[in-house]
Amino acid sequence: MVHVSKRMRALVSKSPGKKALPLEEAVAVLKTYNTTKFDQSVEVAMRLGVDAKQADQAVRGSLVLPHGIGRTLRVIVFAKGDKVDEATAAGADEVGGPDLAEKIKGGWTEFDVCIAAPDMMGVVGPLGKVLGPRGLMPSPRAGTVTPDVGKVVREYKAGKVEFRNDAGGNVQAVVGKLSFDAPKLVDNIRTFINHVLNMKPASVKGQYVKSVALSATMSPSVRVQVA
Repeated sequence: MVHVSKRMRALVSKSPGKKALPLEEAVAVLKTYNTTKFDQSVEVAMRLGVDAKQADQAVRGSLVLPHGIGRTLRVIVFAKGDKVDEATAAGADEVGGPDLAEKIKGGWTEFDVCIAAPDMMGVVGPLGKVLGPRGLMPSPRAGTVTPDVGKVVREYKAGKVEFRNDAGGNVQAVVGKLSFDAPKLVDNIRTFINHVLNMKPASVKGQYVKSVALSATMSPSVRVQVA
């Protein structure tokens, strides 16, 4: 039997349930759930009408949200030569090559984003078993394998988020903190939703976005109307 706290029961009792609300109203409801001692992260989840088994229906990418996500990401970079100084100057938390790879093979994964210069993929490739399951493996499609390491480090430090659909066709991402002003949260969420809407694969037939929901770390979800 799952134990539901008194606080969560109280929040669920006043939630709109499965009724989808306009985005501004959904955010207003979500902000009433700000009853914890810590600042909860806000996440948007979109259920897409894609066939996750089809490679040409994959929805994956990244974008910089207009107001950041309320925390600074820990970014590491695989680079050599001039790129080391470039990444360090941009604010990377750690920059390295084979030495950094060995550290990760030894079980160290205390970072949120891993970026690699293209000429370092020979070093990074063998780390797939460690980084892949954690969603940390650099990839050209996500923009984390790039010759422009400094620019990408700055983007992640400014609040860039990555996303990819799971096996059920769901896409989700952190879009801010519950302490954000409502207009900033709305702006971040709308930016994310519109970005995913614009990525509709050409081979998808029928309804592309099935549903959209917002939630915070310790809150019920609130459904959002999709135009």
